Parts: sequence; C-alpha cells; structure tokens
Amino acid sequence: MTGWISIKVLAAFSVTIFIGLAVAAEPQSVTITGVAKVFDGDTLDIGPVRIRLHGIDAPESRQSCTTSGGGTWACGAAAASRLSVIVEGGPIACEALDRDPYGRIIARCRADGADIGETLVTEGLAWAFLEYSTEYAGIEASARTAGLGIWQAPTQTPWAYRDDRWARAVAASPDGCPIKGNVNGNERIYHTPWSPNYDATRIDTAKDERWFCNEAEATAAGWRARRSR
Repeated sequence: MTGWISIKVLAAFSVTIFIGLAVAAEPQSVTITGVAKVFDGDTLDIGPVRIRLHGIDAPESRQSCTTSGGGTWACGAAAASRLSVIVEGGPIACEALDRDPYGRIIARCRADGADIGETLVTEGLAWAFLEYSTEYAGIEASARTAGLGIWQAPTQTPWAYRDDRWARAVAASPDGCPIKGNVNGNERIYHTPWSPNYDATRIDTAKDERWFCNEAEATAAGWRARRSR
C-alpha cells in the first residue's frame, strides 16, 4: 500500500491488497481515500483504483452541448475541468457501492464533506443516471428548471452520444469491433470511440495491436483504458 491511498474496512469483510488491484472483496465493505486524478467528468483515479461516480452521467470528454443561443459549448471538457477543481488540493473519500463489468469501482465520493456527484448535477454539469439510481433526480429537476449548464437548451445525453459514436465506429471497423487496442512501449491501452485519441490511433497488427468488440474483451486480454483524458 502506498502512502497516498488507504483502504478502510467498514464491515466484517476481509480485503486483500495487491499492486494495481486495491479491492478484492465485496466493494460495499470499504472506503477508498486519497488524492484523485480526473479521468473525465464522472470518472477518477485514486492511485491504481479507477472510480466511476455513483448515480450520475457527465458529458463525454469530446462532447459538445447546445447553448441557449443555439450555439455549442464544450460541456464534456467543462465537466472534467470542474471535477478537477473539486478534487484538487487534498484527499477525497469514496464509499464503494459496487463494481462494474470493467473493474471500475462505483462509489459515492466526497470532497471536504460534499457529495461530488450531487455538486455536478446541481451545477448542470451531469445528468442523474436514472437507469441505475434515482438519488439525484430531484436535484436534476431543479437544475433543469433553472436552465443551468446542460439544461440551457435541448441537448444530446451522454448515453445517446456514446450510442451514436459506437454505431458509426462499428460501421467503419473491421468485423464490427470498434475498440482500438494500441501498444505503447510496454503498455497495452485501448481506446473507445468516444476517447479523445480514438480518431488519431492507428492499429498495426504487426505490433500485436488489435481490435476488440467490447471493453470487457479488451480488459480480459490484458489491455487497459487510457489513464487520462
């Protein structure tokens, strides 16, 4: 265990710590604390642990939203930038609630005691992810009524954005498998169609680079998602 990440047992479950794997027990049993690095508007890393904020869905990094005047603004970059401001300067505490199919911990995180997901939804920088939780539905309704951020004008949701990018990438990729498995030195990194470097990434099969049909397949083969936006 490093000096800047700690795992605190909250219930009577054993927790095993490995290099690169911080939780190997029921994720409900732990709180993860440490200095965070932002991945995108709703995902961050504490040491080797990737955390997806519970109950929200922020715009994707490359996503634009509609302004009240009919133009566009970089809502994905704005959400990630705001999250960086929230977590900078000190440790945060994340209550682990679940683990998704890609190994990310789903957690409710707090900075200086404030719920980070709640803050982003309140400021109109994230949607309440109602498919998985209604916890922030009332807060979202208030932000929508006030016309804050993403609620300035009708705009595409991040899940619709991901579906659109995915469909276009499937049509353009070999065998309909759009995830790019890139080899960079000794690292194997995969890029989804909504990743910032996706279009610029070229796959060279001679270098053992390959295409994947989904993130779970890429993870199982030993590739990891990029670490920064």
